[in-house]
Amino acid sequence: MTAHQLDQAAVNLAFMLDQPEFSFGTPAKKLARSNDPDTSKDAASAVDSTKLEAMVYEAIARFGESGCISDEIRDLFPEMPYSSVTARYRALLDKGFIMDTGARKPGKSGRSQRVMKANAICPAS
Repeated sequence: MTAHQLDQAAVNLAFMLDQPEFSFGTPAKKLARSNDPDTSKDAASAVDSTKLEAMVYEAIARFGESGCISDEIRDLFPEMPYSSVTARYRALLDKGFIMDTGARKPGKSGRSQRVMKANAICPAS
């Protein structure tokens, strides 16, 4: 990314975060099903989804227009559990922070993975 693109991304991110419907973080009650055991609900309450979503978004944004696949994002966070990273994609997609480009690339397993990229302008409503 060029310096101008990074500046624009920072402005866009600041705009998005100022919008109440476009903020990082998912309520714990949405991270566990109502019929899940209490241990799952306790674990959901312990997750800092705000921090995780921001980290994953920033990692995806670093790939710029070319986008990235899940394996590339997971490689950036080798110390984190698989699900701590991959579970953030859905929330970021739903909020419009990232998009599925429609392209597919083979992952390490040889199976296709979707190419994701950060939205350059505020998320779609």
